[in-house]
Amino acid sequence: MIAADDLNIEVANGELVGIVGANGSGKTTFLNLITGYLRPESGRILVMGQDTTDLAPRELAKRGVARSFQIPQLYTNMTVLEGVLLSLAASSGESSNFWRPLHRDPWQAEAWEMLDRFGLEPYANRPVSELPEGGRKLLDIALSFALKPTLLVMDEPTSGVSIEDKFQVMDTLVGVLREGDITTIFVEHDMDVVQRYGKRVLVFDTGRVVADGEPESVLAQPEVRRAVLGHE
Repeated sequence: MIAADDLNIEVANGELVGIVGANGSGKTTFLNLITGYLRPESGRILVMGQDTTDLAPRELAKRGVARSFQIPQLYTNMTVLEGVLLSLAASSGESSNFWRPLHRDPWQAEAWEMLDRFGLEPYANRPVSELPEGGRKLLDIALSFALKPTLLVMDEPTSGVSIEDKFQVMDTLVGVLREGDITTIFVEHDMDVVQRYGKRVLVFDTGRVVADGEPESVLAQPEVRRAVLGHE
């Protein structure tokens, strides 16, 4: 099976696009392609009109492409504030001299502003290891904002988050994304999340996009429910 087969996808500036599909349908391969972790055998990838096909993840990050993963990539022995400060330092190229340089303006002011935007200010001086799963997801995404992204790619932002907390996490996240008019692509298994927050959904099956449109109408299609859920 081809993991990404004849894909031709265009995402508009500021659009919030959900991706669904069964395991092995090509969703993560697509994310890996647009974030530089894989290179296509043919075709091109354009970000903001610029060809990024052959760029590595680090180079893409410099061009405003940020990614969060299904399992948050965090330093759990740091405090939440220290994690944000380190991310800001790294994005400025000064992470090799952290600790003393971290605790200074303008990073301090920017870090506190970021924590406030993501509702993490009450946890600022607590170890990352003490954050609830929803808080870890938000912190992982907040750290990517140090890159000042124009495109954010997320792999299952509510994975591992409790049913009670998933909508609160998404309300916070989507509010920040809309405020910054940030183009967003996210893979998600939770159809309630996709239908509630996505303005557009792509359905993957065997490496192809088999449906593309407004979530409510697309997810109601029997063939889509078979491809995603295994039943109508």
